[in-house]
Amino acid sequence: MNTSNIVSPENLVYAKPELMNDMYMHYCPGCSHGTVHKLIAEVIKELGLEDKTIGIAPVGCAVFAYKYIDIDWQEAAHGRAPAVATAVKRLNPDKMVFTYQGDGDLAAIGTAETIHAANRGENIAIIFINNGIYGMTGGQMAPTTLNKMLTSTSPTGRDVQTMGNPLKIVDLMALLDGVCYATRSSVHTAAAVRKTKKAIKLAFENAMAGKGTSIVEVVSTCSSGWKLSPTASNDWMVKNMFPVYPLGDLKNI
Repeated sequence: MNTSNIVSPENLVYAKPELMNDMYMHYCPGCSHGTVHKLIAEVIKELGLEDKTIGIAPVGCAVFAYKYIDIDWQEAAHGRAPAVATAVKRLNPDKMVFTYQGDGDLAAIGTAETIHAANRGENIAIIFINNGIYGMTGGQMAPTTLNKMLTSTSPTGRDVQTMGNPLKIVDLMALLDGVCYATRSSVHTAAAVRKTKKAIKLAFENAMAGKGTSIVEVVSTCSSGWKLSPTASNDWMVKNMFPVYPLGDLKNI
């Protein structure tokens, strides 16, 4: 149904972003990816960057971003999105280049690429979805997995004595001179969604202004990996994830 014929502008509460493709999302119920996709599409449109944006999607749930947002995309090997983004941006300095990565991708196999791209101050934006687990491949423990958190490879809980501490990689990145903006947000409430949209918009503006690397970490849920309902996942995230990964700006130059 074409709602534009029956809904007057002043009564329109929400409309599908123009850059979102006409296809159903495959994500699990309660997954944060879909909300973040829509925010990215809205920001690109509002900034007038539809023909100037190139997204880099690596391996994991994040790989499917190219199916839903109607912009130019480039695939990258697992963890290598910042390296690919570096090349794309340097070859196309007038483009707005961003990566869309999960925590297993960015903070595990891609740690080196992430740190060194940020340290060089590449003029890219990084959207980082942190749900503390490898969601796509079976719910294994990730570097971001919390202490005592149950996963398929830590069935009795993560033991920091043998498995190390949760990796707060955005805190590390905020210390790098090449990083101009590092922030942590979420999309579990309407207010949080609005804050995340502002963060993504600033990151994209920074990339176009040549200010260096911006990273927006979105603390998220993984209902399937956590074996919880969407509602219970949100509650668990607020109670357990936020104390370890507190929301707010870590750096803003």
